[in-house]
Amino acid sequence: MKKENKIVDKSFNFSLTIIALYKKLQAEKEFVISKQLLRSGTSIGANICEATAGCSRKDFIYKLTISHKEAFESRYWLELLKRSDLTSINVDRPLREVNEIIKILTAILITARKNS
Repeated sequence: MKKENKIVDKSFNFSLTIIALYKKLQAEKEFVISKQLLRSGTSIGANICEATAGCSRKDFIYKLTISHKEAFESRYWLELLKRSDLTSINVDRPLREVNEIIKILTAILITARKNS
């Protein structure tokens, strides 16, 4: 039986949210930011999965650091969408999700760096 991993699950679900948002943005002909958001938003979970399969603590920290940076980038694109007039799509939910992910990753990274 697979052990539950909160950050893996949250980042995967966030990727699904971002894919759905990407489709809506594409339908509204918003191509540039939507593609940037798709790349950064789905990269978070991909790097977390790589981190969990890492060969060393150094590799684990490195991959989680990339995920952390991608989460901040995703938050940037979401804030830009929220504060601009590019779309009327509500991005409050993905913003809440990415903020949770940032908090969890921050805590994991602090602990991992302290223990290395």
